[in-house]
Amino acid sequence: MENNFKMVAKTLFGFEELLAKELTQLGALDVEIGVRNVSFVGDKGFMYKANLGLRTAIKILKPIRSFRVVTEQDIYDNVYKMQWEDYLKPTGTLAIDATVNSDVFTHSLYIAQKTKDAIVDKFRNTTGTRPNVDLKFPDLKVNIHIDRQKCTISLDSSGDSLHKRGYKTATNIAPINEVLAAGLIMHSGWDGQSDFMDPMCGSGTILVEAAMIACNIPPNLMRKEFAFERWEDWDVELFEKIETSLLSKTRDFHHKIMGYDKSPSAVTKALENVKNAHLEEFVSVKHEDFFKTRKSGSEKLHMLFNPPYGERLNIEMEEFYGSIGDTLKQNYPGTDAWLITSNLEALKCVGLRPSRKIKLFNAKLESRFVKYVMYEGSKKAKKQV
Repeated sequence: MENNFKMVAKTLFGFEELLAKELTQLGALDVEIGVRNVSFVGDKGFMYKANLGLRTAIKILKPIRSFRVVTEQDIYDNVYKMQWEDYLKPTGTLAIDATVNSDVFTHSLYIAQKTKDAIVDKFRNTTGTRPNVDLKFPDLKVNIHIDRQKCTISLDSSGDSLHKRGYKTATNIAPINEVLAAGLIMHSGWDGQSDFMDPMCGSGTILVEAAMIACNIPPNLMRKEFAFERWEDWDVELFEKIETSLLSKTRDFHHKIMGYDKSPSAVTKALENVKNAHLEEFVSVKHEDFFKTRKSGSEKLHMLFNPPYGERLNIEMEEFYGSIGDTLKQNYPGTDAWLITSNLEALKCVGLRPSRKIKLFNAKLESRFVKYVMYEGSKKAKKQV
């Protein structure tokens, strides 16, 4: 196990336990839950597997050094001392990303600049050549994290955020993040054992993530690149072996995944994204106004959607959310309906009592993810059976 090392997977608020469960199921060791992150232990192959296979991770970081900092000079001196030639050629390119939680160090951009100066000066002084900064496609992406007086330097193995799966070429006015969509489906407990519907599907993100979960398809197979592919120790054969192993664990799905949207352009975009993800066999998208639809058949339906919040789409919120409640109550018996919204006032207008409520964030907006259970017949009658 001498090839194992510690890693940190970053995630969204409220998804930490989901991510810990995913990591455990993938085979991670020493899984520990933090705030918006989960730390774990694995080898290089597991780092590749985590990037390819985790649905609720935003980044996989590989910490390489921690030290105490009191002044800016402490940052520079400690970074300068590190053996950067182990990770980067003098002619290579780098990018620095900083996050700070400190009363002393308050500007993350300044901290990133200080870190970059130390790395560049070290190369210039020891080799006469210096790496250049490339924010788009660096050979090495370095993450510096300061929490009060503790500074951790990590290599960013992912590069672009892992929500950029690679299938989404078309988006609408208020698209949902792919990691958020996957986490919502996992929070809702849907496991592919019933029909699934997103009645306001926009560009189809929830539908695609649901299909990948149902079929156990690794979420990041279609990404163009991970940052670790530019590392000095990049092992393409090992990566392909991991990829093949994950693909061998896909499974059949025998239910339907359906999307509705009343905007023809949204339907076009959703169909395009479903096609990009090669999931047309499992997902259908129709041009429908949810408020004019009703459930077909008596099979159990799992519904999950991200209705407009009124942040970017201008609608009459009270009336709109009231119509959601009416449509569910009158037209969708035998349905577990989940929705996420940051409009907590409008949520009161649904007129149904949620059976579950989970606090999450959609980007920076504090939101609630709520569940409404629509019984066949009345709830009272259901209890008497």
